[in-house]
Amino acid sequence: MRSADGDARPVAIVTGGAGGLGSAIGMRLAAAGVNVLLTHRARRSDAERVVNACIAKGVDAVHTEVDIDSDADCRGAAAVGLDRWGAIDFLVNCAGRTKMVPHADLGGLDAADFEAIFRTNVVGAFQMIRACEPAMRRRGDAAIVNISSLAALDGSGSSVAYAASKAALNSLTRSLARALAPQIRVNSLCPGFMATPWFSDRMDAAAFDELERSQAARAPLERTGSPAEIAEAVAFLLGSGGRNMTGTLLLSDAGLHLGAKEGARTTFTGSRPPPSS
Repeated sequence: MRSADGDARPVAIVTGGAGGLGSAIGMRLAAAGVNVLLTHRARRSDAERVVNACIAKGVDAVHTEVDIDSDADCRGAAAVGLDRWGAIDFLVNCAGRTKMVPHADLGGLDAADFEAIFRTNVVGAFQMIRACEPAMRRRGDAAIVNISSLAALDGSGSSVAYAASKAALNSLTRSLARALAPQIRVNSLCPGFMATPWFSDRMDAAAFDELERSQAARAPLERTGSPAEIAEAVAFLLGSGGRNMTGTLLLSDAGLHLGAKEGARTTFTGSRPPPSS
């Protein structure tokens, strides 16, 4: 990856950069020669570890605490990148929120849950894009990847509110792909299940292990994805491989969108529904 002017290192902002997937994305971009700004909420030690790993790859990297629910914080994150490097080439909206509630439990979600989930997953992503848009337009060959989910397409996921928020994020992707062209490309990446703290921190160990086994059994490829594999797909969309792509919803789900593999157990018997991402 190269910046638009061809001589300075390109610059990426990765929200949720201290988490399992966000950290993998940050390190993959650093390996490609991209300076990286990681945003996070209250995970300073994790963010510092990822920043040090990025710096070890020969680039500049920094982290900043950001609540993407706050428009002022989003604008502040863009300002940090501009103050440090004078440019923003790439934005990856990886920060997310959920509440794990079985889909049939309609009483398990209230308006406040929907508002909080949509505030982060949709409004927060929009606010980050809006904050970065002027600088990215100036670069003229910029790109955004919104981390969505298979849940947006098949109605699965950790809750009805989460699936709906990711569907809204995909619609946002397509609207802004049209609005920000030709200077800025906007695409969504829709992962299936990955064994990350996103799930393990919300579930007991037995339920988590059962979930991972059941997801692999259901997938036509008989496996689950990894953060490193999703990070490769992000790098593809941001780089020259994705230069002819905008408004695209790219799946990386071991084939789960095709439906459960014939003969596989399709129900999850643990305490939680089968989330996608």
